[in-house]
Amino acid sequence: MKDKTSSQTQDVIAVLDFGSQYTQVIARRIRECNVYSKIYPFNTKASVLKKQGVKGVILSGGPSSVLTKGSPRPDAKVFELGVPVLGICYGIQLMAHMLGGGSVAKSPQREFGHGTLKIGKKSPLFEGLPKTLNVWNSHGDRIDTLPKGFSPIAATENSSFAAIEDRKRGFYGLQFHPEVAHSELGIELLRNFLCKICGAEANWSMSEYIERKVEEIRETVGKDRVILGLSGGVDSSVAAALIHRAIGKQLTCVFVDNGLCRLHEREQVEKLYGDHFDLDLRVARKSALFLKKLKGVSDPERKRKIIGRTFVEVFDDVVTKLKKKGNYRFLAQGTLYPDVIESVAIDGNPAALIKSHHNVGGLPKKMKLDLLEPLRELFKDEVRALGSELGLPKEVVWRQPFPGPGLGVRMLGALNKPGLDVLRKADAILHEEMMASDLYYKVWQSFCVFLPVKTVGVMGDERTYENVIALRIVESVDAMTADWARVPNEVLRTISNRIINEVSGVNRVVLDISSKPPSTIEWE
Repeated sequence: MKDKTSSQTQDVIAVLDFGSQYTQVIARRIRECNVYSKIYPFNTKASVLKKQGVKGVILSGGPSSVLTKGSPRPDAKVFELGVPVLGICYGIQLMAHMLGGGSVAKSPQREFGHGTLKIGKKSPLFEGLPKTLNVWNSHGDRIDTLPKGFSPIAATENSSFAAIEDRKRGFYGLQFHPEVAHSELGIELLRNFLCKICGAEANWSMSEYIERKVEEIRETVGKDRVILGLSGGVDSSVAAALIHRAIGKQLTCVFVDNGLCRLHEREQVEKLYGDHFDLDLRVARKSALFLKKLKGVSDPERKRKIIGRTFVEVFDDVVTKLKKKGNYRFLAQGTLYPDVIESVAIDGNPAALIKSHHNVGGLPKKMKLDLLEPLRELFKDEVRALGSELGLPKEVVWRQPFPGPGLGVRMLGALNKPGLDVLRKADAILHEEMMASDLYYKVWQSFCVFLPVKTVGVMGDERTYENVIALRIVESVDAMTADWARVPNEVLRTISNRIINEVSGVNRVVLDISSKPPSTIEWE
C-alpha cells in the first residue's frame, strides 16, 4: 500500500485466515518484526491481493481437515501471484493437497504440544538459527507425500515433513506454529521469511503510523468538525490524542458522567484532557438520570441495556446541540483491528466478526455523522505503544480494562447511590495499594465487587450488620482465560484492613479465587 505522506511504499504481508485461534498472533508477530500485516478472509481473490501489492502470503492454521469435504480453500491463483507463500499447520497441508503430487492423511498419533525440530537442510527460512529447536505442534493430519517441486528441510519426532520448501517458487510450509511463544526463536524464523525471502522492508513503526494518520485525518476531515465519546479508557484516549494532534480544536470530546464511574474519574478526565492536552472537552453530568432509570433493576442484562440506551439518548442530545453550533460531520471511535477483522466460522463459511463493546454502539442514524476510526489498523498492544508515542501518561496507556456499564455491573443487585459510593471508595483503596506494592501493572485486572448481602461483625464493642466487598484480582494475557493472582498475604491484609477501617458501611472483605473458565472475570 502507498502511504499518503511520502514516496515510500509500505510493504504488506497478507495473512489468509482459515479460522485458527492463532491468526491474530501471526499478524502481531509480523508487526513485531516492523513489517505491516493485514488479515484477509481465506477465500479472498488473488486479484484483490495483487491490487494491494502484497509482498508475501501466509496461510494460517485452522480447525478443519483438508480431507473433509467443503473444508476452506484459498483461491488457487494465490499460488500464481509470483510472491512467496508460507503455509502454517493447516496451511502446509493445503499446499500439499492443492499443488499437485502431494497427499495428506490422518496421523496415527495426533501431535499436540512441545516437539523437537531437527533442521536437516540449509534454507533461508532457518538462516542464523541452531540445528535443533523446541517447537509447538497442534495437528491431527500429516503430509504423506510432498507436492511436486518440494523437498523436506526439517523433521520432528512424528513428522518427516515438519518443514518443506520449493525454493524456486518461494513456497515454504511449517507443520508447527512459529508464532506462539512456546516455539523457540519462532519470531526469528518469521523474520527470515518476511525480510530474506519476501524482501519486505522493516519500516512499520508507530512514528510512521502517526505521521501517516495525521495527514490522512487532516485530508479526510478538511474544515469540518469531529465528535468523540471519551470514556477515559485506553482506546478512546489514544484516538482523541491522535485526532487532536491532527486537527486540534476541530475535535470535540464528550464525557458522559453516568454516576457509575470510579472515584474522582470525572475530575481526572477534565484535568488531564481539558487542562493538560487542551482538548475541547464537554461533560454531560447525568448521574441522576441514569440512577433514576436503573432504580430497582437487579438483572445484569437489563442493567446493561438500560445503561446503553440511556447513554445513546444523552450522547444524541449533546450531539444535536453541538451540530446546531458548528459543522460537525464525523463521529470518532476507538475501534481496533480485532473489532473489524473478517474471519471464518468453523464450517469454513466467512463471517464478519465485528465487536461493538469498545464503541459508541447503537447511536441513531439520524445523527447523520460519518465514522472516523483512526485506530482500526492496530492491535491493543500497538495502541498502547501509540499512546506512549503521543505523550499520554503511563496511568492512561496501561490502565486496566473497565467495563462499559462501569460500576453498574460491579454492584450486584439493584443500584443505589450509597452503595455505589461505598464501592467507589473501596475500589480506590484497592487501586492505591496495588500501585504502592508495584502490582497494578503486573496483573490484568484488580477491582472490587459490592455484594448484595450483609453480615454480622464486631467493631469496637459494638455488633455491626454491614456490607461485604469482594476482591477480584486476576492474571491474563488476553482475557480469554484468566487465573486469580497470588497477591502476597501482607498486601491483601493491608487492603482488607484499610477498606474495613476507612469505608463506612463495610465490615467484611472476601477474596475471589475462581479461574476463567469456569468463572468469568467480571461477576455480572
